[in-house]
Amino acid sequence: MDTNQSPAATLRSAWVAQAQANPWVAAGLAAALLAVIVLLLASGFSALHNGDQGNLRYAMLGGSAGFAATAVGALLAIGLRDISGRTQDSMLGFAAGMMLAAASFSLILPGLAAGKDIFGSGPAAALTVVVGLGLGVLLMLGLDYFTPHEHESTGPCGPDCVRLNRVWLFVLAIALHNIPEGMAIGVSFANGDMSVGVPLTTAISIQDIPEGLAVALALRTTGLSALASALIAAASGLMEPLGALVGLGMSTGFAIAYPVSMGLAAGAMIFVVSHEVIPETHRNGHQTPATIGLMAGFAVMMFLDTALG
Repeated sequence: MDTNQSPAATLRSAWVAQAQANPWVAAGLAAALLAVIVLLLASGFSALHNGDQGNLRYAMLGGSAGFAATAVGALLAIGLRDISGRTQDSMLGFAAGMMLAAASFSLILPGLAAGKDIFGSGPAAALTVVVGLGLGVLLMLGLDYFTPHEHESTGPCGPDCVRLNRVWLFVLAIALHNIPEGMAIGVSFANGDMSVGVPLTTAISIQDIPEGLAVALALRTTGLSALASALIAAASGLMEPLGALVGLGMSTGFAIAYPVSMGLAAGAMIFVVSHEVIPETHRNGHQTPATIGLMAGFAVMMFLDTALG
């Protein structure tokens, strides 16, 4: 690679090389992005200009709640000199359980119900949600391959990651976590159904507290001060209100967009849990407390979905 290239040109070259090395992943990412763009173009104008402004307000409030919860967790790290790996893995397991339950009860099941109302057929409804699930997986898999980022357990990932500061690699990894959560919040308020939006937003906000704490502690391992780590981890939560706006926009305006978007958000969340969160909780031999935490988180979200729905 030409060392005289500008950083932008170098990154473009790295993206091209990555696409040539992983053509199927690149094609999947292109298909997922195209689907999201189509949904946004077809639905966004209606959501922001002609639709129910109350839904937009609720979605932004929900996304802001996720940001606030992330900030609370991040700021808690300032007063903590250290936290045991066992406790941290248990907390992340709890967050993973809540995300899995939220994807199941607050996204997939309402998506299936909406699809059945549209088509009058269970198999057609299931196929619609499955298409959305597939798009969500393709989106997150492609972003994982083509976004430079770093995981504490596996190290730097993505094209040209060696040129980026470790701090920014961590920040990009955090953004990948928060995008599907924000999208899920936005999608859940698309039909103005508080029985879907409130439990999902509550669950995501609760699990964002230990996630924000864990991220701030991870950033401290890069050499940042406790305050700087907390502020960067808190700022990463801004992806949630932005994701909520995208989720609302792509699921509002025409009927089939809603179940597809519910499936897409669920697929993205499940991918993140399986691909990143669960492996992170098992890397230090704390599988049992992490699994107990996951089951507890799943149970709490299932209760919230019933109690608040």
